[in-house]
Amino acid sequence: MAIRPDIRLDDGPMQAVGCTACGATVEVRKSSWEQTSIQWHASALAACHRRREAGGTADGVTFAGCSSLGESIRAAAASGTLTVQSGDPLPVDTEQTRP
Repeated sequence: MAIRPDIRLDDGPMQAVGCTACGATVEVRKSSWEQTSIQWHASALAACHRRREAGGTADGVTFAGCSSLGESIRAAAASGTLTVQSGDPLPVDTEQTRP
C-alpha cells in the first residue's frame, strides 16, 4: 500500500496570528472550530510571557497553552481573518442562554 502524501497545507496553509497580550506571532491552521494546529517560531517563543513563565524545554513539553493566544486565535477565526478549513459556521454557545 502506497503512503498517501499529506496535502492539507496545500489546501489550507498556516496563517500568521498575533497574540493581543504579548505580540507573539505564531503560524496557525484551523481545520475546524474544535481543532487548531500552532507552529511556534523562535521569535514567538521569546515574546510569549506565559511560555517563559511555564519554563520547561524549548519544544514546549511542559507548556499547556496560553489563554490569551487562544482568545486571539478564536477572535481571528470568528472575524474571518483566520480561515476555518471545514467551512462550518461559528457554533452557537447554548449554555449562555440557560439560567
